[in-house]
Amino acid sequence: MNSISNNINQAEIIFGYHATIAILQAENAPQKVNKIFLQKGLHSEKIAAIVKIARAKHLVIQDTPKTRLDELTNHGNHQGIVLTVTPFEYVDLAQLLQDLRGRNEEPFFLILDNINDPHNFGSILRTADAVGVNGIIIPKRRAVGVTSVVAKASTGAIERLPIARVTNLVQTIKQLKEQNIWIFGTDMNGTDYRQWNARGAIALVIGNEGKGLSPLVKQQVDQVLTIPMIGKVQSLNASVATGVLLYQAFTSRES
Repeated sequence: MNSISNNINQAEIIFGYHATIAILQAENAPQKVNKIFLQKGLHSEKIAAIVKIARAKHLVIQDTPKTRLDELTNHGNHQGIVLTVTPFEYVDLAQLLQDLRGRNEEPFFLILDNINDPHNFGSILRTADAVGVNGIIIPKRRAVGVTSVVAKASTGAIERLPIARVTNLVQTIKQLKEQNIWIFGTDMNGTDYRQWNARGAIALVIGNEGKGLSPLVKQQVDQVLTIPMIGKVQSLNASVATGVLLYQAFTSRES
């Protein structure tokens, strides 16, 4: 398998047709592959085969100039195909739920709706681990995944917290609700978080740093929570807000 680094960890770059096919055909490809870069303007049976598998597995494809692929692979024989993979092993959500049932644990999940800042993500993971969250759910697209920056900011929490990446947050939330998991979200207008009863099987959804909850995600929550503020600043950093809410949940669940 060909892999090199160009200011990128060796474990993060795969290139060439055969190496790529081997990764894409694995069962965990949706969890392992971050993005597929295909040479712009290059058409071949091999490229077509890559595209067919990638689309079937809902993987992200990006047309990229050959000069950029040459840079990524240090001018290796990439055959017009480069993919970035994550060294972090994400969990399957269905398996996570089954494992929790086997241990008689009620789900205490945290869902991150398009968090983009890796430092925020890492800080959130650190707090989640501290309060006993037993599963993190993130979207595959338009959100930061587990990176070296996230790992550093989490101070080891990623080694203890199961993290699932899903293709569609709305569908995932619907599936959780079918399993009697209550979904809570955050917004400027909602129930005072200090009144939150967080006992039982729950999932807390935290929105994007700037835009908050996605409209379709917000429609799925069972209850909206708000953090009252009396100062001129009317919003908190995503990791700070998450910490406030998670410790309220912790207090509620432990009382």
